[in-house]
Amino acid sequence: MAALMMVGATATVTPWAKVVAPPIILHHHRRITATCFLRRAFSLKASSLSHQHQEPSPVRVRFAPSPTGNLHVGGARTALFNYLFARSKGGTFVLRIEDTDLERSTKESEEALLRDLSWLGLGWDEGPGVGGDYGPYRQSERNSLYKQYAEKLLESGQVYRCFCSNEELEKMKEVAKLKQLPPVYTGKWANATNEEVEEELTKGTPYTYRFRVPKGNLKINDIIRGEVSWSLDTLGDFVIMRSNGQPVYNFCVTVDDATMAISHVIRAEEHLPNTLRQALIYKALGFPMPYFAHVSLILAPDRSKLSKRHGATSVGQFREMGYLPEAMVNYLALLGWGDGTENEFFTLNQLVEKFTIERVNKSGAVFDSTKLRWMNGQHLRARPSQEVAQLIGDHWKASGLLTVSTGPFVDVRFDSICS
Repeated sequence: MAALMMVGATATVTPWAKVVAPPIILHHHRRITATCFLRRAFSLKASSLSHQHQEPSPVRVRFAPSPTGNLHVGGARTALFNYLFARSKGGTFVLRIEDTDLERSTKESEEALLRDLSWLGLGWDEGPGVGGDYGPYRQSERNSLYKQYAEKLLESGQVYRCFCSNEELEKMKEVAKLKQLPPVYTGKWANATNEEVEEELTKGTPYTYRFRVPKGNLKINDIIRGEVSWSLDTLGDFVIMRSNGQPVYNFCVTVDDATMAISHVIRAEEHLPNTLRQALIYKALGFPMPYFAHVSLILAPDRSKLSKRHGATSVGQFREMGYLPEAMVNYLALLGWGDGTENEFFTLNQLVEKFTIERVNKSGAVFDSTKLRWMNGQHLRARPSQEVAQLIGDHWKASGLLTVSTGPFVDVRFDSICS
């Protein structure tokens, strides 16, 4: 309600083409001797956009939330930056639901996500409720695709079966900790013979699929953060398929982005470490690398990560408090971006015209609720007075303060607010 009351206040290039994943021919009876695969020196550089690089065509970006809760303002800003980038380049904005966390994902959360994105005006070109040529757009409906690509990597020897129990893995971690080493997998099953593997399969021993990590380094040229590099020696062979047959997050994301022909991955900086595993999977599957752009986190006034303890943090909460969607969009866009002028008032169409990914700041942006209220007041004043009166009446009715949203009482109260 306070938000509505502000009306009287002062205050290297890899061009992407449309790609449909080719059918995978699997030879299930063929066995590969794991000892044939030696760890080669490896160097991979994933290039990103710069002023000297030509734009890939077509531009395809995605917003991929998990339906495990409300849409956080940080997620909303990521969606907004993807939307603005796609619209400014004449590209495609894809919505993909990452619901592989079966225990926490709910239909109610997914519906709330879709509702909040629609309320903000961030319509998607492909995704749930819209369809598209690259569906399905929920990860829970794409399991057969993940299994196909996992089998392809197993056939090529870039993935192997690991029969280690949870107890063995915990012991490896303890030993590494005592030796002050990274808690990486020791590679016990990396060079197992066919006979050893067949013996465990015959016994019905559960197994995971582990990716063979080569030696060397990996670099990416992030659009926002510049060059980022990792040593692969600290990674260790990682799991892409669990023993229950479910794929892990990094494998799903890579397969999805590749088979959906995503050209630019614009996401929060907390996903930057995931890029290491994903880049290796891209390379192993022979897919071109997308451009990466990792956006800094939204911070609380004390410069910690913005969370529930700092008050309202979800889009739905701000909507219920009476904030306008155009004010939320305007404010979120300014958290880490600007057009280089002193102007702070933008409509969504103006943001599309002005937005460039190169002007996104790599430093964290502080969420200022006072500034958001001021911004909301600016957008309220830009609306016709009768429209604002209707908004206030609707909000009072939705809050249970009134049984009707129009009438003399609303008009009198609106006049008193504006006077």
